[in-house]
Amino acid sequence: MQSGAQAVVSKKAVWAGRVLSGLAVLFLIFDASVKALKSPFAIEATRQLGYPESVVIPLGLIEIVCLLVYLIPKTSVLGTILWTGYLGGAVATHMRVTSPLFTHTLVPIYVAALLWLGLWLRDNRVRAVLPTS
Repeated sequence: MQSGAQAVVSKKAVWAGRVLSGLAVLFLIFDASVKALKSPFAIEATRQLGYPESVVIPLGLIEIVCLLVYLIPKTSVLGTILWTGYLGGAVATHMRVTSPLFTHTLVPIYVAALLWLGLWLRDNRVRAVLPTS
C-alpha cells in the first residue's frame, strides 16, 4: 500500500457492513416508530423502566434525528457517536431497574456493536481511526 493512500475496501466487506448496519437500522426504525407514534407498547415499556409517559415522543424524535444523521454518509460517524451515547443511557436504565442481562440490558450494546462494525466495514475513515493492527 502506498503511503497516504486509503486502504481499498473489498466489495464483500462493504456489503457485510451494509447488512450489519441495515439490521441495526431496522431495529432502530421500529424502536423510534413505536415511540414517535406513542404506541401502547412503548408507553407501557417506558413506564416499566420508571419514566413518565411524557418522554415517549421526545425519545422517539431523538432516535429519528440520530437515525437521519447516521444514514447520511458524510455524517454517519457522528450518527454512530450519537447512537452510542443514547444506547449507553439505555444500558444504564436497564441496569437501574435490574432487567435481565442478556435479553434486555445488553441489547443496546449489541445494536451499538452492529452500528460500529457495519460502519467500520464500509468506511475507510473509521478504519483509519480504529485499525486492526
